[in-house]
Parts: sequence; C-alpha cells; structure tokens
Amino acid sequence: MPDIDPTAIDHLDDDEPPRPRRKGIYILPNLFTLAALFGGFYAIVMAMNGQFEQAAVGVFCAMVLDSLDGRVARMTNTQSAFGEQMDSLSDMVSFGAAPALIAYEWALKDLGKPGWIAAFVYCSGAALRLARFNTNIAVVDKRFFQGLPSPAAAAVVMGLIWVVTDLGETARSIPGMVWLTFAFTLYAGLTMVTNIPFYSFKDVNFRRTVPFIAIVAIALGIAVITIHPPIVLFGIFVAYGVSGYGVYVWKRMKGKPVSVISTSTDEPDERGLHR
Repeated sequence: MPDIDPTAIDHLDDDEPPRPRRKGIYILPNLFTLAALFGGFYAIVMAMNGQFEQAAVGVFCAMVLDSLDGRVARMTNTQSAFGEQMDSLSDMVSFGAAPALIAYEWALKDLGKPGWIAAFVYCSGAALRLARFNTNIAVVDKRFFQGLPSPAAAAVVMGLIWVVTDLGETARSIPGMVWLTFAFTLYAGLTMVTNIPFYSFKDVNFRRTVPFIAIVAIALGIAVITIHPPIVLFGIFVAYGVSGYGVYVWKRMKGKPVSVISTSTDEPDERGLHR
C-alpha cells in the first residue's frame, strides 16, 4: 500500500469550498412578531364584520407587541436577518394594509374614488417608509426617525376610529367625520414618506439608574391612560404625529441640519442629504 502524503490531503481540504454557516431562526422574538402580525390580521377581520372598536384595539395591541420583539431580541442576543425581514413584513400588514382597509371600510368608501385613493396613499406610504427604513438604517441618526414611523401613523388613524366608536357614534352620524378621516389618512400616509425628523426614544437606556421622580412620572402616566384609553392614547399619538414638524421648525430657526442622515458624505448617493 503506497504511502499517502499528508500535505496532499491538506491541499485537497483547502480546495473544498467552505461550508456556509447556517442562519438560525430564533423562536422567542419571532413569537412576538407573529403575535403582532395576528393583531393586524385580527383587526382586518373585525373591520370586515363591522366591529371597528375591536379592529382599533387589534392594531394598538400589534403596536405593543411590535415594540417588544426587537427589545427581546437584543436582550437575549437573538437578532437575525430572518427576524428583521419578518418584522418588516409584519409591520406592512399591521400598520400599512390593516389601517388603510379599516379606514376605507369605516368611512372612506362613502367618498367613492377619493376615498380609496386616500387609503392607497396611506398603504403605499407605509410600504415606501418601511423600504426606506431598511435601506437607510446604517446611515440614519438613531435618535430620530426619517418620517413618521408606521406604528405611530397607524395609531393616528386608528385612534380617531377608536374614539368615535367608543362614543357610540359612526363616521356617518357625525357631520364632516368622513372628510376628517380622509384628512387624517392622507396626513399620516404622506408624513411617513417625508424627511421630517421624529424623535425615536432609542437613546433612552432602561438599564441605567433613573431618579425616583421618573418612576413616579411613569406611574402617573399609566394612571392617566387608564382614565380613558381611547382619548388619551389618541391625544398622545396626535401630539407625536405633529411633533416632527415642531422639531423641523426649531432646527431651522437654530440653523441646525434638519436631515436625519448621518454626516458622512463618503457615499456619492448621500450628497445633498445633509442640508
């Protein structure tokens, strides 16, 4: 039996292509994402059955779950590319398609063509906003969102529906409510695709120690919300929905850059974005 040259074996091993690493799918954060997706799907089903208050609650529950999946992934070190894509698809259903369809069923269909155009503007705005967020995530200032985030846009539209239905009214029983829904839907859809900076709260570190007064303020905030959740939550998200324009005006007055794109201009595609 001829001797085998060990260097030849090593050489053969070197010629073999490296085996690609397996991309894992973590169950815990994706459970929250699936639950948020279910919230959006549930909202659509409830709207089809004419139960618009439950539809609004479904979207708000999806918002809470959507805010948790990323935090859970970071806390447990289970981030994955699969989770990121899954989160975007879930957001498109829960905060893009669902609010547009619910608003259309609730009020906008009475307007005919302008109604479904407003619903489409909102839905397409959510899709464009999510696509831009995914592509600009490496160059955007983490303290601000570029345009109104889709969960907040959904809260503005669904909050209006929740408040009115909670009062026992419908879009047709209140004069001008159909057109107000039209205006809210258009505003939310178009604001998602602007470059207006909206504070992201991502620089808030919950692991650091905080003053005792901060805990008291959080407790008071929860107590205020429980007084009447539809009106309080609607007021909070409407205020947030216009806050970006206040930040924009304030930065302009101070002569500060209003773009949330980071200041690096190494990439040619980033030229002109730092004004």
